[in-house]
Amino acid sequence: MEYDLNRGMLKLYSLLFLFLLPLCLSANNNFNFNLIQKGKQDGNTLLVIGGIQGDEPGGFLSASLLTTHYEITKGSVWIVPNLNFYSIIKRSRGPYGDMNRKFAELSEQDPEYATVSRIKNYIKDDDVKLVVNLHDGSGYYRKKHVDDMHSPNRWGQCSIVDQTQIDIPMYGNLEEISTEVVKHVNNNLIISEDIYHVHNTRTKEGDKEMEKSLTYFAINQGKAAFGNEASKNLPTHKRVYYHLLALEKYMGIMGIEFKRKFTLDSNGVYKAINDDIYISLYDEKIKLPLSRIRDVIKYFPIKKDAVLDFKASNPLLTIIKKDNTYVIQYGNRRLSRLKADYQEYDDDTKSVEIQIDGKLQDVKFGSLIDVEDNFLVKENSRYRVNVIGYTNNKKKETGIEIKNKEIPERFSLDKKGTIYRVEYYTKNKFAGMVLIKFRT
Repeated sequence: MEYDLNRGMLKLYSLLFLFLLPLCLSANNNFNFNLIQKGKQDGNTLLVIGGIQGDEPGGFLSASLLTTHYEITKGSVWIVPNLNFYSIIKRSRGPYGDMNRKFAELSEQDPEYATVSRIKNYIKDDDVKLVVNLHDGSGYYRKKHVDDMHSPNRWGQCSIVDQTQIDIPMYGNLEEISTEVVKHVNNNLIISEDIYHVHNTRTKEGDKEMEKSLTYFAINQGKAAFGNEASKNLPTHKRVYYHLLALEKYMGIMGIEFKRKFTLDSNGVYKAINDDIYISLYDEKIKLPLSRIRDVIKYFPIKKDAVLDFKASNPLLTIIKKDNTYVIQYGNRRLSRLKADYQEYDDDTKSVEIQIDGKLQDVKFGSLIDVEDNFLVKENSRYRVNVIGYTNNKKKETGIEIKNKEIPERFSLDKKGTIYRVEYYTKNKFAGMVLIKFRT
């Protein structure tokens, strides 16, 4: 997996953007999109794009799962899970207008000019042969009017092509491919209302709005391009389910093979989205599991220079600084707010000894340790230890067996009351953190 990370700031093109910037910059000053390249580059690449509109989480979460939960064993897949990352964070269709209407003409003064130009270059790359742009649309597309939510004016639950075919060496039979994808999805529906249809917009026959779209730009570059729409009437994880069904069929058509780390059903997708997400900080001195993290974490050790160096398990995860609070964002969901306790940081990366259920273990900073009944932090002359939330009548918190019930639940990192912080300090500097997870 390769991340293409352009870490420059968004260009400051307007007074509005200048006003918003201090409130919304991520902790590493980066809202540029990621390009993740998976598999073996072979001149037959599938380019998957999510997040062109920030209020369509089914699309960008599907692309994100493709990066984190799929292994490409044959062929090549490029994934952009967060094309309009600022729009995703803002939970907006487009703070600077609809990005999917900026692919025909665009002023260099537009705040999104650099983003649009960059994704155009990836679309035009010689290796890219097929492009899928993921969307969530309103209602349920039907070829004939049924009611307000089921009509030709709705966009949900359809596979979109701009025209029937294009004259290119590979995958030019657009409507036939779209029909194959629709058939595959419809063989795996959750309920019958979710049925998919092919939606040919016949863009070149005079649809001036669709002429500005990403897929129409792509086919004019000689690339097979499709839109995949899931209905906004569905819960997010079910939208993701339908997007992944379609993506797996596109991969099959292209001869791309893969392994998936979860069961492709409604429950499996829900767990894949919400479990096993984390952020590690400061060269992994701290690792935060995020699936059930509390809304607010107080007195969190942040470097005094206020720079937050982090790595995320998922390209939709970021941290945004506002005053002395660091907001952990997952797509357009705010997971938690870290209230900064500014500290000098020690460069020590040594391991420490903790006794877990009577057995002594060597533990690295940033570890999460499962505990059945109790743990005991071994005395170490180098460190001062603080088990957050635990109190006793002694001056030290080492050499004492500590059980779950002896730490008030409000001090846990997670809402289930199972994960607690053990912090290590050398004199007045923060050295690292170990997390204790009591089994329930």
